[in-house]
Amino acid sequence: MSLLIKDTTREEREQIIRQSLDCGGGCENCSSCWLGGGSPFEMYQDYIDGKKEIAQINAEYQTRFQRG
Repeated sequence: MSLLIKDTTREEREQIIRQSLDCGGGCENCSSCWLGGGSPFEMYQDYIDGKKEIAQINAEYQTRFQRG
């Protein structure tokens, strides 16, 4: 199954993110907020809305923590 925006509906993208971020351990076991990511669901809102691909969001997030 393709995760690309062109191949999914908004509802499918929302479900993809929900399933991907459901580690089963609850938020207390996630370090996203502590590492400056904020809410992981907000982080991927542009994907859900069809504005940016997951890979682009991940790359932008990663570049914030790389040292030049």
